[in-house]
Amino acid sequence: MSGPLTGVRIVEFAGLGPTPFAAMTLADFGAEVVRIERPGARPLIPQEVDILNRGRGFVELDLKSPAGREAARALISRADGLIEGMRPGVMERLGLGPDEMLAANPRLVYGRMTGWGQEGPLASRAGHDINYISLTGMLHAIGGEAPAVPLNLLGDFGGGGIYLAFGMVCALLEAGRSGRGQVVDAAIVDGVSHLAAMIHSLRAAGLWADRRQANLLDGAAPFYTTYRCACGGHVAVGAIEGKFWAALLEGLGVADMPAQMSVPDWPAMRARLAAVFATRTRDDWAAHFEGTDACVTPVLSIDEARKAPHMRAREVFGPHGPNPAPRLSRTPPRARGEDGALALEDVLKSWGGRIGG
Repeated sequence: MSGPLTGVRIVEFAGLGPTPFAAMTLADFGAEVVRIERPGARPLIPQEVDILNRGRGFVELDLKSPAGREAARALISRADGLIEGMRPGVMERLGLGPDEMLAANPRLVYGRMTGWGQEGPLASRAGHDINYISLTGMLHAIGGEAPAVPLNLLGDFGGGGIYLAFGMVCALLEAGRSGRGQVVDAAIVDGVSHLAAMIHSLRAAGLWADRRQANLLDGAAPFYTTYRCACGGHVAVGAIEGKFWAALLEGLGVADMPAQMSVPDWPAMRARLAAVFATRTRDDWAAHFEGTDACVTPVLSIDEARKAPHMRAREVFGPHGPNPAPRLSRTPPRARGEDGALALEDVLKSWGGRIGG
């Protein structure tokens, strides 16, 4: 093990999306994480290629049986933290809820990952990333004529998993001072709303229209959008500041444009720039603007991104997928492969515990 969380023990109840992402992140930074899997489970992605499962192994426990629940309690009683992504009430019905586990292990940090949160009118409802972000107003804000689905990056991982990991680290840090654990209630609707703090600020200041493609950062501005090229590919333009906008126009050979912030002229300005970008290929434009501050970059595919010179120079990707982020100078994180199935007895022995004690 290496990294700033070396020595921290986490029990993870297997789940989808944000839950394993949080566990992966903690493992990347050195935590010893053991995942509890349902016997005979058939994962959506095979274990051996699922990047979200890297850096830790698993034990199979039938939580419907008294023996399985007792084994889980034995692990939790020796852990510093727990991560679960069940619907509210499920862990309590199993006798593994926070009240019971904190009574058995007062220092335990009990991490809970849901879309809607532990309470509220929708708490017991099913949902997925797209449902959660729709309720925050952010899905409404992204796209053109219709809302654009931002994969599941905004909700599951941006507003969910990384917030759970951050909350866990905060609570673990505090437990080290106080000797007392607590519950971390990470809800995707909370996290996405928190991510949108600047957009809410702009709205409160009257600087953001509550509709799509009508604002500075949502594709309406001719200097902050994408343009289709002759090859069918696209370039991204982010020339917000005046000097970058000037560099963009110079590079395109475009003159006599209206003032950059003349919002009524934005559609015509976009159309004019679109016509110019359509005359050359994506890679031609990327080479043309190389070394300038016009803020023009090619829109790469997933496979192309792995091969991009800048990404390769920074070693953004490694043998076990994207490398951990952020980078630490003295106690760097490290991505490891999956440890596979573990023997429960071996884990308990290494953690100084045993079933029934």
